[in-house]
Amino acid sequence: QVQLVESGGGLVQAGESLRLSCAASGSIPSINAMAWYRQAPGKQRELVASITSGGTSTYADSVKGRFTIPRDNAKNTVYLQMNSLKPEDTAVYYCNLKQLLLPRDAYWGQGTQVTVSS
Repeated sequence: QVQLVESGGGLVQAGESLRLSCAASGSIPSINAMAWYRQAPGKQRELVASITSGGTSTYADSVKGRFTIPRDNAKNTVYLQMNSLKPEDTAVYYCNLKQLLLPRDAYWGQGTQVTVSS
């Protein structure tokens, strides 16, 4: 089993920055991808950004140029650096870890609220 603990959410004003952290513990598969998803009220959960254990990252179009997803493999931690935040970034942000090899198990954090005021 893998446990994911998120931190760093909060209330900020538009244009400000925030950094989320997600620390993984337990039986972490060596070949994996860690990602951040978000879910706004009344909307489906969407992928924000992901990064593999090899360092390949992807971003949703809506956050390209504003968000980055660095990870520290030694600490089993992934971050989401969010700059130039907009009110539409308001959501609960969830950390996800997915095993890239079979059986492709996936794990979720409990979520952290990010609220951006205009």
